[in-house]
Amino acid sequence: MSRLLVVVDMQKDFINGSLGTREAEAVVTNVKKKIEEYQESGDDVIFTLDTHENDYMDTQEGKNLPVIHCVKGTPGWELADAIKEIPGRRFEKNTFASKAVGEYAASGSYKSIELVGLCTDICVISNALLIKAFLPEIPILVDSSCCAGVTPESHENALNAMKMCQVTVL
Repeated sequence: MSRLLVVVDMQKDFINGSLGTREAEAVVTNVKKKIEEYQESGDDVIFTLDTHENDYMDTQEGKNLPVIHCVKGTPGWELADAIKEIPGRRFEKNTFASKAVGEYAASGSYKSIELVGLCTDICVISNALLIKAFLPEIPILVDSSCCAGVTPESHENALNAMKMCQVTVL
């Protein structure tokens, strides 16, 4: 049995684009190292891509978060330069969590599933809990040194919420 690493939304708009933060910029190197560790061990690595269209501002998310980001085909939609050439299946998603990632994880026989990426308090927590719903008996882990939230406070709040839901925070 192998492990699965889910790299959540490590896209330019969340790092140094329209929704970027210093904290997000600071975790890129850690995320790249984590990916390399998984690949060297022969484990699986997949990526999610927050994906919006030109009508983003007309969507529910756009009305609640009126900052255009991750529009498909734009530079901000792309993965960070440090990881964009790394092989691994990509899952486009138009909302916080990806049902397809949960189904993919459930279709394998993984001994653990680890998540890293952005933003801890929105898409990382959403995907961690969705995967936990698909696989309640498989250890779900989140490496806090490879994640950043909208704010440092909301990052910590999300980590604590995941701990309460039996996600192991490293």
